[in-house]
Amino acid sequence: MSDKTLTPRPSTLDRADFVGRFGDIYEHSPWVAEETWDNGLTHDQDTPSGLASAMGAVLAAASAERQLEVIRAHPDLAGKAALAGDLTDDSTREQAGAGLDQCTPEELARFERLNDAYKARFGFPFVMAVRGNDRHAILAAFETRLHNSPDEERRTAIEQINRIARLRLEDRVA
Repeated sequence: MSDKTLTPRPSTLDRADFVGRFGDIYEHSPWVAEETWDNGLTHDQDTPSGLASAMGAVLAAASAERQLEVIRAHPDLAGKAALAGDLTDDSTREQAGAGLDQCTPEELARFERLNDAYKARFGFPFVMAVRGNDRHAILAAFETRLHNSPDEERRTAIEQINRIARLRLEDRVA
């Protein structure tokens, strides 16, 4: 984990600049950055880990329905949006880094089946911080997590989303 200071330092930014710079950390959910700024920023939030903790606390404190909105803002892994090139730049890099852009036709069909089964069971897409994993590990996690309870899976998805956010913030100083 990086403990380098983000520049410009988040604690020195006004609300518009902060949201402009960090509103994309949580997929299509700038409200997380807005509420983080509204809660007040100190020099403790000027590092990726400090800011990730503050932003993660906002998401953790949100209602289950608001959390579900954030989960539902995420694309399917190796899904139609990826194939069509309709992902955010961060999601495109993350999925490509895990080799999801190199799936065989059989693997793509398996992802599609698992995405459909997962959404039918939970009502939201499977979310996983894919960095450091390959498509085989992701498919295995998919199959394991399909057995979770809906509440357990919502909590797991939020943990994964917060991990994604931390990695994205670390990339901002890399």
